[in-house]
Amino acid sequence: MSDPVVPASLPEALIRVLTDRLGEHFTVNPVVRAHHGGGGTRHPNRPPQAVAFPDTTAAVAEVVQACAAHGVAIVPYGAGTSLEGHVAAMSGGVTIDLSRMNRVLRVGVDDFDCTVEAGVTRSALNAHLRDTGLFFPVDPGADATLGGMAATRASGTTTVRYGGMRENVMALTVVTAAGEVIRTARRARKSSAGYDLTHLFVGSEGTLGVITEVTLRLHPVPETMAAAVCAFPSAEAAVRTVIEALQSGLVPARAEYLDPVQMGAVNRAFGLDYAVADSLFLEFHGGPDEVGVQARMFGELAEANGGSGFQWAVEPEARDRLWKARHQAGFAALSLRPGAIPWSTDVCVPISRLAQCVMETRADLDGAPFPGTMLGHVGDGNFHCILLLNPDDPAEMAAAAGFDARLVRRALAMDGTCTGEHGIGLGKQAALVHEMGDAVGLMRAIKHALDPEGLLNPGKIFVAG
Repeated sequence: MSDPVVPASLPEALIRVLTDRLGEHFTVNPVVRAHHGGGGTRHPNRPPQAVAFPDTTAAVAEVVQACAAHGVAIVPYGAGTSLEGHVAAMSGGVTIDLSRMNRVLRVGVDDFDCTVEAGVTRSALNAHLRDTGLFFPVDPGADATLGGMAATRASGTTTVRYGGMRENVMALTVVTAAGEVIRTARRARKSSAGYDLTHLFVGSEGTLGVITEVTLRLHPVPETMAAAVCAFPSAEAAVRTVIEALQSGLVPARAEYLDPVQMGAVNRAFGLDYAVADSLFLEFHGGPDEVGVQARMFGELAEANGGSGFQWAVEPEARDRLWKARHQAGFAALSLRPGAIPWSTDVCVPISRLAQCVMETRADLDGAPFPGTMLGHVGDGNFHCILLLNPDDPAEMAAAAGFDARLVRRALAMDGTCTGEHGIGLGKQAALVHEMGDAVGLMRAIKHALDPEGLLNPGKIFVAG
């Protein structure tokens, strides 16, 4: 096997060590490196100098130890679906791609839990669970890896009923910056033993350690699932219907909002004929009688708020067709402006302020010099804007930055957060300071304590300095 080309800033000794350890699963191929640079969004593609593909926790630890010995940066990588530049190699170094760690290690049917390697995707896990009567509910839309979902504290369409990764991760196996392997908790459903290390690493975006195994809560597959789409005369009416449903004790499994621009996009992209209006996509889980009662009650609330055109789906194929419009919304939005790059941003506010935040944001977006859509998880106050931009037009990019800053200020003024699920990464570092103030200093101290050399995913979360 011939020696790989040595990048200028990567030590030859490190190249030899990692090539000896991983063979063909370590590469400096420029095409592979470019694939791992986080391109495809508004953030620039920043490739690493090399990519390692370990297949065990022990192998990950060896890669980390070797990089640490040479002072080389390390960037953990799952499926690369994050939107705020999380996997861009800002200091070069070695990206650790965990896709070969794709084994389901254990399923505890009686305990409603499982342990998987970090590279297992959510769809692969649910396929593995198909005959157990259990499923894993967290659905961020993209078929992300479970390690990446833990690292970014992902949530998504089912959060209103089942919670996100914060609620469903029970324990982690993590390789620290020093190359030590730790387990953050055991499988007991609760514990008062020491610091909650599990939730320190959940949402740490690869800056505190490399997650290699995840123990997850599982849930029984509902006996009945019913999905629906309904049009409303305004965003306020749609959001008010969801709030009234929650106040009435109804907890839909999914409650998703799409604005008229987004609905028009999905119609054109997928040959559908939904009303081009503020719309809700809903799903109810439970026994047949329970789902029937929930659907009837929600229908009455929707009708009272001007909702119309209900389309119901119970069979799996019909539900999948209905949800395609929501899950593929990002791709549909791109069809509005071929050749554009998406600037996808999100905020989350208390649900009582959601309608106001959505309406003010829609008015702001209507005045922008670029097209954009809005969609969100209205059951938990989280919504997204997809801005479609010409990356070669500096004025347009500046206008998008201004829109994003106003959106964040609007959410924070309502006691919300600058990001409900996209994370900080590169894109919302200044917003984190505005939101958390002096608490960011404590975060920096934790980062320094666990990674004193700053080798783990450098340049993320914190404003430089």
